Amino acid sequence: MARMTSTGRHRSGYTLFARLLLAVGILLTGVLPDHAEEAPSSRGETLYRTRCSSCHEGGVARAPDAKALRQFRPERMSFALMFGMMSQQGRDLSQQEIQDIVRYLVGTPSEQQQQPLPDSTCGERGPALADASLPRWNGWGVDIAQHRFQPAVMAQLSPDDVPRLKLKWAFGFPGDTRAYAQPTVWGGRVFVGSAGGKVYALDARLGCQRWVFDAGFGVRTAITIGEDERGTTAYFGDQRGEAYALDAESGKLLWRRRVDAHAGALITGAPTLANNVLYVPVSSIEEVLAIDPRYPCCTFRGLIAALDARTGEVLWRGYVSPPAQPIRLNEIGVQLFGPSGGAIWSSPTIDLKTNRIYATTGDSYLDPASTTSDAFVAFDLGTGRLAWSRQMTEGDAYNVACGSQYRANCPGTKGPDFDFGSSPILVDLPDGRRALVAGQKSGMVYALDPDRDGAVIWQRRVGLGSTLGGVQWGSAADDANVYVAVSDVGLKAVPPDTAGAQKSVFGTPMKLDPSQGGGLYAMNQATGEIVWHAAHPGCGDRPGCSPAQSAAVTAIPGVVFSGGLDGHLRAYAAKNGEIIWDVDTMRDYATVNGVSAHGGSLDGPGPVIAGGILYVNSGYTNYGTAPGNVLLAFSVDGQ
Repeated sequence: MARMTSTGRHRSGYTLFARLLLAVGILLTGVLPDHAEEAPSSRGETLYRTRCSSCHEGGVARAPDAKALRQFRPERMSFALMFGMMSQQGRDLSQQEIQDIVRYLVGTPSEQQQQPLPDSTCGERGPALADASLPRWNGWGVDIAQHRFQPAVMAQLSPDDVPRLKLKWAFGFPGDTRAYAQPTVWGGRVFVGSAGGKVYALDARLGCQRWVFDAGFGVRTAITIGEDERGTTAYFGDQRGEAYALDAESGKLLWRRRVDAHAGALITGAPTLANNVLYVPVSSIEEVLAIDPRYPCCTFRGLIAALDARTGEVLWRGYVSPPAQPIRLNEIGVQLFGPSGGAIWSSPTIDLKTNRIYATTGDSYLDPASTTSDAFVAFDLGTGRLAWSRQMTEGDAYNVACGSQYRANCPGTKGPDFDFGSSPILVDLPDGRRALVAGQKSGMVYALDPDRDGAVIWQRRVGLGSTLGGVQWGSAADDANVYVAVSDVGLKAVPPDTAGAQKSVFGTPMKLDPSQGGGLYAMNQATGEIVWHAAHPGCGDRPGCSPAQSAAVTAIPGVVFSGGLDGHLRAYAAKNGEIIWDVDTMRDYATVNGVSAHGGSLDGPGPVIAGGILYVNSGYTNYGTAPGNVLLAFSVDGQ
């Protein structure tokens, strides 16, 4: 590691402090500082092309392109570059250079100024949160076994009703380009987070706002609701690795807790609540930070943190792998560490019968790859001790540097990046055994025996698999089948002047392949046999379309719902896979809160159904997919 002089330390500390003050000022006032000489837009464009475009225009996953970036608010982009998620990439840029890039991409707050929004606060009090008769969908998977199956008594939506679903209301997320947090329904309210860091409580029937809480950083997790002698509490995590508890009636903060000290830690999976303990899965952004060859990659370890639901006190942390150790220097002399990674991206599954908690893990970030990456893992519910693990892909060490021009931190093995992004579903089989079922980005679906240390019951291939392929965000299970959607999104080389093309990291113009990806499978839970397969109906000649079905699947009795990158949400008959309803969400909407809103690709969260209403977020910008910022509610005939 290079030595730093006292002058260097002082300058570095001063720069960080100055950036923090400026960033806080921007967030509070929404104003970028004025300068005597306005930098020309060409300067910002030059900086963007030389410092940013290799990722943002290079097809790097998780890096939105310029078209998507232009929908950000200036103050959010400035904060991200100076003190947020992109501070590692922006650390060598001066404040003036950061402002030049922001002005080139999105202008200034005054240029984006909108008319004052109408008051969208509900005029009436609404039902009591504690009313147990009201239909609900809690957290990510409805129940702690993560089935993503809503029983008829709660769904109040029959197969005959589904073809008559029409838009009831739309709610816009101001200044966002992704609507990536799955809503929760409880007590006549819809609780939903946003990329802009806000958590909203909306009226489930009307969409009007009951309260809003500002977490300051993006909230991607579903909200988990709990009830005890204190009342009703809403739990969630944010994109800086902090867990929260709010009074669900008022939105008042009860407690906030940093669950892991690592600078790259974040929370993407919804916390799971059982017996007044909140189990929080932790993932990280370190896989992206590794693109900087000066970054000492990588030390993050995937984990679950158990918190006292009343106080937020950390009871235990169960880590996927041991602490990282120095392994070698990269080509510019920066120390590298391993093993690392094993992020837990999805909501964990609780088994009260054996007092264990199950999760699936991501890849390792550097070689040597951990034996607990790309795996099913089981922790003791009371202590956090790792009880067993079952790895499904060996030697998978990968980070974003492997797909960029700065490859110093790419592991020598350059693994296939076959993360698990799906929660394991705990099901009861007809022969009395139980199974944990989850799909992987490899295109494989697995069923493991939780009572025999994860012994494989069956495995079945449903997709080709890739960095962005296979099974992405989750499946659903009823009493007999598990329903699995396939991404397998594809990019193809096109002429440079093709509309919608983006330059890849290898310099070749690329575009989403309208002929590759997609499909929904029904699989027998006990055997893995394919009961039916419904191919994606196709994109036709729609520009920029992909048939990939990356979003989580949702089921109710007789119906399965699956959303796609083409912006369509489709309902399939559970008995044979016939499409019985199809809605294109990729359009402009008049919203109940007066925010300009547009639908886009469906990715990440799936729809939720409760009380005869289907709720779904639309908009997910990534590797050329369509941005959007709207929460939609559908009911029979829109009533």
